[in-house]
Amino acid sequence: MMKDNELMKLQNGSDVRGIAVEGVEGESVNLTTEAVNRIASGFVEFLSNKLNKSKNDLKIAIGHDSRISAPQIKSAAIKALVVSGVEVLDCGLASTPAMFMSIIFSETKADGSIMLTASHLPFNRNGMKFFTKDGGLEKADIKTVLTNATKINEVDAEISSVKKFDLISLYSDHLVKIIRDKLNIGDKPLNGMHIVVDAGNGGGGFFAGKVLQPLGADTSGSQFLDPNGMFPNHIPNPEDKKAMAAIKKAVLDNKADLGLIFDTDVDRMSAVLSDGEEVNRNALIAMMAAILAPDYPGSTIVTDSVTSDGLQKFLENDLKLKHHRFKRGYKNVINECIRLNNSGTVSPLAIETSGHGALSENYYLDDGAYLAVKLLIAAAKAHQSGKNLASLIETLEYPAEAVEYRLKIAAEDFKSYGEKVLETFKQRAIKKNIKLADPNYEGVRLIFNDGWALLRLSLHDPNMPLNIESNVVGGCKVIADQIKELLSGFELLQVTID
Repeated sequence: MMKDNELMKLQNGSDVRGIAVEGVEGESVNLTTEAVNRIASGFVEFLSNKLNKSKNDLKIAIGHDSRISAPQIKSAAIKALVVSGVEVLDCGLASTPAMFMSIIFSETKADGSIMLTASHLPFNRNGMKFFTKDGGLEKADIKTVLTNATKINEVDAEISSVKKFDLISLYSDHLVKIIRDKLNIGDKPLNGMHIVVDAGNGGGGFFAGKVLQPLGADTSGSQFLDPNGMFPNHIPNPEDKKAMAAIKKAVLDNKADLGLIFDTDVDRMSAVLSDGEEVNRNALIAMMAAILAPDYPGSTIVTDSVTSDGLQKFLENDLKLKHHRFKRGYKNVINECIRLNNSGTVSPLAIETSGHGALSENYYLDDGAYLAVKLLIAAAKAHQSGKNLASLIETLEYPAEAVEYRLKIAAEDFKSYGEKVLETFKQRAIKKNIKLADPNYEGVRLIFNDGWALLRLSLHDPNMPLNIESNVVGGCKVIADQIKELLSGFELLQVTID
């Protein structure tokens, strides 16, 4: 039986992650079927208490991405759900956003849902994301679920009669209807448009056949649509250079109007325009803000902390919006967006440079497919008027250089050590009359004549990410040399800045 501390260590912020199968040297399985079984029971306990409902009155939907460990851990989770007495809906291969929507759709009306995924992590990893009607669970909620699990033994059950439901088709129909309603030009509003999809063998392959094709789009040249949990072609990750190079090549080779790329569980996306221009990171944020600006004039866009000054200038000067540069972590930006709206500040979008984007009009759900829907509606309108999507962000300025370093912390209590580094770093910068960003919500952001640097603590790992951007070629090295001096003397911090 797993020890309590082994279960608790599976927490990864606002979800659960671990090693589910052997295959990587030095990485032993810790997300065992026992762990998944007990954690699923812990979620039932949590949900019953949260909703003040008997377990026998609960309905829980469960789905998974394309990982090779999905069948065994799904089986373990369903056994726990069945023994708990809840009604189970096995949604099979699905996306993370679709699993949340299983709570919203009238055809399913789940009280809660579980998505088995580890996003873009290697094939041997897997995890569990949990949803209620309020959205994804928070860090404190996950701790409660895991604490519940420590008090529950592994259980077994016959699960062959569990009800199966084709959720991804229902979800796809939902997206199709949104596009048809918004464009209002018939059942095939994407007729004449050539759009390629790269799913990276994750769970996003449905988008080509179940969303684009019914709308009339030509999807020839789409690639890696079949689910394969070994991810043989490239990592399903819009931040990965190889992945972005693959979709860019597909767009150019097929002379497509647009390319869409999703991560494994489809809660993130990026795009490529017809000329090969990548719409990711700052460009994706700018594009989504430009699409939303007419409907939300003067509103506030919440981003993570590493966005560029060029983006801020574009949002505030060109779109006349407000830029609220907050913290890293998709839950952080989403919760800040919710807080702003609740306080009376209109904020339609919370988005990270990673491609996690949540809209207030879509349940604050970080949904890569919904971002793609907004992009497609804008692309279709541009196509009809003889324009293109690139015109929406043609005035966005990009830095001449951008680098990121990860400085390892050797201290056992790396968070406390990192906080001390940040405070000393800040005080040294003040003494040297280096300007500090104000306001600033994460780490220490320094402003230089031709750029900026941000030093912060990693959300989960024992390192300190350092982002540097410069508006001139060679400027990052000039800034890095000054950062080195500010970080001298920390014995447990590996300052490798070349």
